[in-house]
Amino acid sequence: MSPMPNVPFIDGHNDFLLRLLRTPERREELWLGAGQEGHLDLPRMQKAGFAGGFFAIYISSPPEDNAPDHEAMMDAPPYDLPLPGLMTASETQHIALAMAGHLMWMERAAAGALKICRTTADLHACMDDGTIAAIMHMEGAEAIGADLDALYAFHAMGLRSLGPVWSRPTIFGHGVPFRFPGDPDTGPGLTDAGKQLVKVCNELRIMIDLSHLNEKGFDDVARLSDAPLVATHSNAHAVTPSTRNLTDRQLAMIRESGGIVGLNYATLFLREDGRKATDCGWDPVMRHLDHLVDKLGEDHVGFGSDFDGAELPDVIGDVTGVQALIGQMRAHQYGEELIEKIARKNWVALLERTWGA
Repeated sequence: MSPMPNVPFIDGHNDFLLRLLRTPERREELWLGAGQEGHLDLPRMQKAGFAGGFFAIYISSPPEDNAPDHEAMMDAPPYDLPLPGLMTASETQHIALAMAGHLMWMERAAAGALKICRTTADLHACMDDGTIAAIMHMEGAEAIGADLDALYAFHAMGLRSLGPVWSRPTIFGHGVPFRFPGDPDTGPGLTDAGKQLVKVCNELRIMIDLSHLNEKGFDDVARLSDAPLVATHSNAHAVTPSTRNLTDRQLAMIRESGGIVGLNYATLFLREDGRKATDCGWDPVMRHLDHLVDKLGEDHVGFGSDFDGAELPDVIGDVTGVQALIGQMRAHQYGEELIEKIARKNWVALLERTWGA
């Protein structure tokens, strides 16, 4: 029997640009090379059926003297990691610009194999001809000042998705700390600047990402925004009680708004014990996926891997393991129509609703 053909998929979150930022002198090797490092590169994405994805502009906090070993703490729950302090636009804007530049270089270097999508017409064209659809995303709005001038500038460059925070606070709001066990009710809601950010993102049709935002901030976005609610890379709190995962109440609000949640492959947010260990098999992946489908409905679940930003289950490994996940979904009695919705069609429909058809 011949193997099943690849199911093309759209992925809600990756941190590949951070790899290029850290080693820019190797970017051609990392992007176009044979693919034995990290989770992503162009050859493996093409082999894996990667039809499109959100490429995150994310800025790391500077190292702290005598800081505890966060990686070791997260592998031995319970844990509660202090959040880094706020970073200013003057500290971060040049870094965000460099990362946007790397994505634009990737488009040029791919020689037609990848396109930065700014409209749903761009997205549909990519889906039709097999070009990888890249969506410029900002994970944490540190590079956007209170006057929002930089938001307009990045939008002109191609920014179409933005998370107000990456856990660490910004002038716009507050994120969840990395805490297990814990829940997302961890602080105040959006600031006045954050409320204005939501308004302008709606006007510009920039998708607002709720992953990493705390519960009161989530509620503020839900109250203020006229767009569907989206969490690009989050899981179910009812299965794994991490602050980063979404409660059933939040899932209901996302469903009611016509939004979507992208399943995060990070073991920290999949395993019931909250550990990073990668030898967890398919069981926690499918428990989260089942819960998301049950609470959100078939039209509001997608993939949101966290490629190149987290430890993944060994059964996935890297981007080439997504077809194994799809095979597991078949074995779990997911029909082909549902698989295609989760893999690709739900993200396309969500972006149509957010960006405009």
